[in-house]
Amino acid sequence: MFTRLAAGFLAGASLAALAAPAEAGTKRPVRWNTGGAVWTTTSKDFKKFLKTGEITDRALEAGINNSGWTAEEIQEGMTKTYKVDVVGVSRFLYSKDGVKFLKDQSRSYFPYWKMKKTAVPALRSAIIAASVKGKLSSAGIMKNLPVDFRLADTCGTYDGAQNVCAPDKCEGDAQCTSLLSWYVFLPACVQANSALPEPAARPAYVAPARPLW
Repeated sequence: MFTRLAAGFLAGASLAALAAPAEAGTKRPVRWNTGGAVWTTTSKDFKKFLKTGEITDRALEAGINNSGWTAEEIQEGMTKTYKVDVVGVSRFLYSKDGVKFLKDQSRSYFPYWKMKKTAVPALRSAIIAASVKGKLSSAGIMKNLPVDFRLADTCGTYDGAQNVCAPDKCEGDAQCTSLLSWYVFLPACVQANSALPEPAARPAYVAPARPLW
């Protein structure tokens, strides 16, 4: 039976698979990589924005302006929590459909150094770690990224676009492909795909028939 203990072991296995020094809580969750240039938005920059709404980083400001949403909408969307069960989350993300989902969700956003080679285990470990307490948010996923991540727009190899997991819920190119919009939708999609079936109802107690004698 898949248990919370097993989920913890699998999250650790995802970290081990990165083949690089890694622990939840990278200080550089987004490195905006355009051509040969790289701008870094730190976890401190994101934390301040998500807590107060104040934007102190130019790359983050550009990311918000290109997201298709207002700063207030991004702030609200990334801090919204979704109720999840870490067992269901782990089960989904290790399934065939889950691996396909993770590959699709790391189109242009993946570990800075190992890139696509470790995209699946890195993103999976962040989502599982963020789900442990039964609540999942975009901010929680970002906080638990095990290594630096880049959004790559490099010479045609990667186009800087992400596959927003709910294409029927977004409007326009910016909302449907930008990194911050992708973050807003991600926890809701994980919740929808990882819901555990309701336990079967216990049969009603039926008293034994009274004897006739």
